[in-house]
Amino acid sequence: MSLLNEILDYNEQFVEKGEYVKYRTDKFPEKRMVIISCMDTRLVELLPKSLNVKNGDVKILKTAGAIVSHPFGSVMRSILIAIYELKADEVLVIPHHDCGMASVDADSVVEKMIDRDIPKSTIDTLGAAGIDIRSWLRGFDDVYQSCKNSVEVIKGHPLIPKTIPVHGLIISPETGKLELVVDGYAAEEEK
Repeated sequence: MSLLNEILDYNEQFVEKGEYVKYRTDKFPEKRMVIISCMDTRLVELLPKSLNVKNGDVKILKTAGAIVSHPFGSVMRSILIAIYELKADEVLVIPHHDCGMASVDADSVVEKMIDRDIPKSTIDTLGAAGIDIRSWLRGFDDVYQSCKNSVEVIKGHPLIPKTIPVHGLIISPETGKLELVVDGYAAEEEK
């Protein structure tokens, strides 16, 4: 049985048994915040539990490394929609220690692409078009600096209200312990 069929079979039972009822909520986050976190599998259940959030409490965006790299990319668009359309009043950026993005070797990723039948000519064409794929795929060297950078991309965005606190925290993927890196309230008080 394929993974997809396994998922569909499970889902059919989930719906038939009414197990979805306990997860019902509306689209507006009860705690009025949006969280940008890493897509690491260790955080799927650990992150919400360590923050005391349940279904319906927050909006959670998952990216590799919890990185917000482009002020006009899809992650930033999602943050703006969460604020303006879904009533989020705070933003939390929460990367983690021992992140795979800290060890990403862009050259190795490109080689794996080629090994999986992406023509080298496609990579070359992207480069000729001004897309530095290796820079785009690059991870980070310091999780603290990466967290601060993502906070700055969000906070410095021209469409983010100055009244929105943007916090930066780092989570342990082993224990769920949070470490404060940027206190968005303190940044507001300094103004």
